[in-house]
Amino acid sequence: MSELAATTIVGIGGFVIGLMFGAVAQRTNFCTMGGLSDLVLMGDGRRLRAWMLATAVAIIGTQGLHFSGAIDINKSIYLSSNLGWLGAIVGGGMFGFGMTQTGGCANKTLVRLGAGNLKSLVVAIVLAITAYMTLRGLFALVRVQIENATNIELKTHGLGNQNIGEMAGVLLGVPASTARAAAAVLVAAAFLVFCFKDAAFRRSVTDVTAGLVIGLTAVAGWVITGIIAADAFNPVPLASISFVSPAGESLQYLMTFTGSTINFGIAVVGGVIAGSFLMAVSTGTFHVESFADRSDLVRHLGGAALMGAGGIMALGCTIGQGITGMSTLSLGSAIAWLSILAGGYFGLKYLEEGSLGGAIRAVLARG
Repeated sequence: MSELAATTIVGIGGFVIGLMFGAVAQRTNFCTMGGLSDLVLMGDGRRLRAWMLATAVAIIGTQGLHFSGAIDINKSIYLSSNLGWLGAIVGGGMFGFGMTQTGGCANKTLVRLGAGNLKSLVVAIVLAITAYMTLRGLFALVRVQIENATNIELKTHGLGNQNIGEMAGVLLGVPASTARAAAAVLVAAAFLVFCFKDAAFRRSVTDVTAGLVIGLTAVAGWVITGIIAADAFNPVPLASISFVSPAGESLQYLMTFTGSTINFGIAVVGGVIAGSFLMAVSTGTFHVESFADRSDLVRHLGGAALMGAGGIMALGCTIGQGITGMSTLSLGSAIAWLSILAGGYFGLKYLEEGSLGGAIRAVLARG
């Protein structure tokens, strides 16, 4: 494929990965928010474990690529020396709360859109607009001020990047490569043990398959952008699957096609919608659905806005940080991952109790 331009390779590769992601997510009902809801409300952790299995697979594959020398994962945005801890906490919490109000996170929104859900069309548009406003528009002014005031430059503390293994190595006096490898093994093993210690999950072929395939799509993203499309004269950013920033870029791309260039994220977004559509049509599950009433519309609009702004502040979503970011063993990704779960839990309690005060009381009582 050397005769193809790097952007063409990235576009084709991203679309194929998106097709696989969308088809599998539609077929298996893969959804982080749904998994959290299943666990909190029904005590069923299978779908949440599918998400964690995907993270474990992504960690193993990503770290394998890095240690083999195939890619330098330090070049990804997740391992910069600038730790945006407050953005990860606040943005992650906003995203987690928002996804409960829309009934699914960013990737689930795209999957549902492909399957005919008109509510997801509205959510996707609002999420994309809000994300782009936070990335480069009006809301970016506030975001940049927060980052400038709170971000920690790790190099001033003798740390090269956010990898939790290397950070632990500096503190313990262990060589960076050794500490990094140990962290990869320990974290991936912890996720795998948590997933497979549950007998119900072990018996669920659907959820195990979803976790394996979704995790491999994250690894495939690094392969496309870091190996197959590598071009010293026309380099492309090292990236893998994520959906909040790419959603905003996709909307801009649709509006300015003749003056724009496709990137990996835009291609993945298109592939997810197409893959979900093809799977829904082939399995007879394509169904047009609209809002039930005005309160349903308002709830989805608010949730979409929170996901768009929060996802940019946190540098990703349940996939962009929860799988792709975590695959790099980034401290910022771990903070965002936990914050998304916390925001999602609070959002579920809000829906259950019907008010913020009731949700706070329910969380405190639980604690």
